[in-house]
Amino acid sequence: MAHFAELNENNIVLRVCVVDNSNVPSDKHVDGETWCENFWGGNWKQTSITGSFRKRFASVGGKYDATNDWFQSPKQYSSWSLDGNGEWQPPKPYPDSGKHVWDNDSNDWVEID
Repeated sequence: MAHFAELNENNIVLRVCVVDNSNVPSDKHVDGETWCENFWGGNWKQTSITGSFRKRFASVGGKYDATNDWFQSPKQYSSWSLDGNGEWQPPKPYPDSGKHVWDNDSNDWVEID
């Protein structure tokens, strides 16, 4: 089975659908995207559940970066920024010891047990 992400006009992922392989000649083949457009309407990009192409599996609320031909994860924290590899980075590095989670209110890592 092949997976396709529907994109809005800003390349934000609206949904991800499964398509039978008989409608998709090969990975990243335009015929699969065209099939989705003809069947459902809209703008579609194929995504890989294993991340073998387009960097990662598309997720609702994420974005398709057409320049780099990859999917970005949705932004989880307002203070984080996207690096050149399409990964969200915190404003402070992860601490060297212990287990931590990001606290958006304090804009810092908080140690957990």
